[in-house]
Amino acid sequence: MLVDAREAARLLGIGARKLWEITNTRELPAVRIGRAIRYDMADIRAFIERAKDKPFIVRISQNRPLG
Repeated sequence: MLVDAREAARLLGIGARKLWEITNTRELPAVRIGRAIRYDMADIRAFIERAKDKPFIVRISQNRPLG
């Protein structure tokens, strides 16, 4: 099943800019149908599985006070 960019971003919990970034770096394959870009649900699931294996890093800005 193919989904559009808006749905792919929603499923991944990311914004459009981040979706295009991971598409351009080929971390998430995309399918072009005419002028439309679509994402295969199997590729989205595989991307999520690969992401589970990566360490999670939290960055805290030095310029913003906490709390």
